[in-house]
Amino acid sequence: MRLSSTKWLQRAPSPTAAGRVFCIPHAGCGVSIFRNFPERADAVEFLAVDLPGRLTRFGEPMPATFQDLAVAIVEGLEPYLDVPFALFGHCWSALAAYEVAIRLGQAGLPAPARLFVSSQFAPTDNLIAGMMVMNESELAEELKKVVRDMGQQPHPELVAIYVDVLRTDLDMIRRYVASDPAALPCPVTAIGWNEDTDITPEQMRGWSACGDASFVVFRGQHHRFIDAPPEFVGMLTGLGTR
Repeated sequence: MRLSSTKWLQRAPSPTAAGRVFCIPHAGCGVSIFRNFPERADAVEFLAVDLPGRLTRFGEPMPATFQDLAVAIVEGLEPYLDVPFALFGHCWSALAAYEVAIRLGQAGLPAPARLFVSSQFAPTDNLIAGMMVMNESELAEELKKVVRDMGQQPHPELVAIYVDVLRTDLDMIRRYVASDPAALPCPVTAIGWNEDTDITPEQMRGWSACGDASFVVFRGQHHRFIDAPPEFVGMLTGLGTR
């Protein structure tokens, strides 16, 4: 049976996949941030989640809160939860993935095998740091760095457009009131990077408040995940089982 396509995924999921990892882009970015990820590894497929307000969905407004975004994502992904799956979010999108996991549990839908979060404070820490305190020019430089980390050269007009997208995303954090971590229906793995100066592995310890939490540190800087290092991809492919 062929699975239907959806505006929430960059491609239709495979009906033969044994598992799925849904990857949510971080603030100011679209699905291209996962361009180095394999489409499939060990029968587990990686699916980047298309968010409103960027790329093919540029004309769609971003929901005002992480909770509203999570409700919409759950509705979009519900047909594809027929096999074991995990959620992955980096930095800003770790909070989005957290809220998606909670909404899945509240809706009585299958729970993720694991929630993978990278380079982000725990949702209940409510800390303001990093890009949250940057001005417009600093945000533009941050976006340029991400583009260069992807092996591309930043285009000034696109950077200007995506600074606005980034600002909208960051405003969601300013309004954010985290859902109760006791409602998280799955274990969480907090992923740190040993050269990350934005969010250090030690600053992620608050995820222990979410119940069954484990902590992993890989080599690299804040955006190292973009390169899909084998040890990192291998952990995601295991859906938390290895």
